[in-house]
Amino acid sequence: MNGILNGIEFFHYPSADHPSYPLWGIRIDGTDLRTSVADATRGLWRAELEGEFEDDEREIEEHVRDQHGGLGVRDFEDRPGHFLTPADATPLLGCPCGIWGCWPLLARVTVTPTTVTWSSFRQPYREEWGELAMGPYAFPRDRYETALAEPVALDEDPLP
Repeated sequence: MNGILNGIEFFHYPSADHPSYPLWGIRIDGTDLRTSVADATRGLWRAELEGEFEDDEREIEEHVRDQHGGLGVRDFEDRPGHFLTPADATPLLGCPCGIWGCWPLLARVTVTPTTVTWSSFRQPYREEWGELAMGPYAFPRDRYETALAEPVALDEDPLP
C-alpha cells in the first residue's frame, strides 16, 4: 500500500430486468468498480475469446464491459456487515444474470480500527487468471462506514 487512502461510494440502482429490485454499486475514487474490473480483465478475455464472435472487437468489448452486475440489495439484508466483514473471499460484484454466485468478483477485505482495505481481486472461475491487476484499495474506515450506511439511491444504472 502506498499510504494514500482511496475514496469510496456505495450506491443502489435498479436492476435492468427488475426495476423494483435494487442492486449495490460501488465507485472507487469516482470510477465504477465494474469499469475497473473490465480494464483489469480486457486482455485476459481477448486471449480467451479471440475468434469466438463474428464481430470480435465490438462483441468482446461488450462482454468485458457487461461481465458484472451489482449484488442484489435484498440478497444481503440478512448480512448487514457484508462489505465490512474481514474475509479472504468477499463478493463485491455479481453476475449480471442476477445470481451473484455464478460470476462473482472476489476480494480480500481487511479491517483495522482506522482503515478498510480491499486486495487480492480475483475471479474464482478463472483460477488461471490469478490475482487481477487492480488495487489494493485502502479506505478511511469512518468514511467507508458512512458511505455503506448511507448509499446514494440512483434512478438508473450509471453505466451506459
